Amino acid sequence: MRSVHLHWFTSDQQFLFYIGYGGHDEDMYLHDHVDFSELVIVLNGHATHIVNTEASFIKKGDVFVIDGATSHAYKDPHDFRICNIMYRPDIMTSAGSDLRTSIGYQALFVLEPFYRHIQPFNSKLSLPVSSLEYVASLAAIMIEEYTDKLQGYQTMLRSRFMELVVYLSRQYQNQDRHGIQGNLMHVAKALSFLEDHYLEPLTREQIAGKSGISERHLNRIFQSYYQTTPFAYLLRLRLEHACHLLRTTKGPITEVSYKSGFNDSNYFTRQFNKVYGMSPKTYRQQL
Repeated sequence: MRSVHLHWFTSDQQFLFYIGYGGHDEDMYLHDHVDFSELVIVLNGHATHIVNTEASFIKKGDVFVIDGATSHAYKDPHDFRICNIMYRPDIMTSAGSDLRTSIGYQALFVLEPFYRHIQPFNSKLSLPVSSLEYVASLAAIMIEEYTDKLQGYQTMLRSRFMELVVYLSRQYQNQDRHGIQGNLMHVAKALSFLEDHYLEPLTREQIAGKSGISERHLNRIFQSYYQTTPFAYLLRLRLEHACHLLRTTKGPITEVSYKSGFNDSNYFTRQFNKVYGMSPKTYRQQL
């Protein structure tokens, strides 16, 4: 297996991003991505997609994301043409909170790539013809920007890429799903709710209610996808917010605690110590 680096595709070290068309007439070797994720849009034809050791059929209209830790390859291509978008995951930091709370975004760009890496998982977005035509036209505009490199092209590409991410997230959310894909959507609903309401008082029952399944079932499938529980994920969101407040404000620790969703500052301090290995006060002093 070969390991692929993003700088192989672009010489611009200040903007590590690549978009282009890929036409595969022959099998493509198994490889992984050292430092980037890849959004793949199948524009025409079909092939067998090998992910780790599992094979699945992909065809025109299929869209999926491969993260840096996952090996993949293509076999038996037939009139196979794709659009590759290679990007550093940190480009997603420009996503607004309204997108991060999107069920489709969480499913397509966060959960699917993660779950695909740890075990066989063939879920993907399948676009209807009209939607694929729109996505293909947006990709063509991006490729023209990337090729011409006119003044401001990096800003334009970031903007267009996020437009594409939003559109695909909406399409994913509207796509009917069953079985393992249905489980994924339940987890995505829970994630979306947590991202939007983590500073509010929440119970396990509320989180499960928003996911549309029982608390026990949610815990089980959330654990299988994320290796943690919904409530532990909620705690992580609150602690990350607390770190932000400790870095950017000078209010007392008790105030940081309450503004981060904790109603008991002693509990907050214990959890902070457990996760970061120091007290909130020490964390602030070390900045």
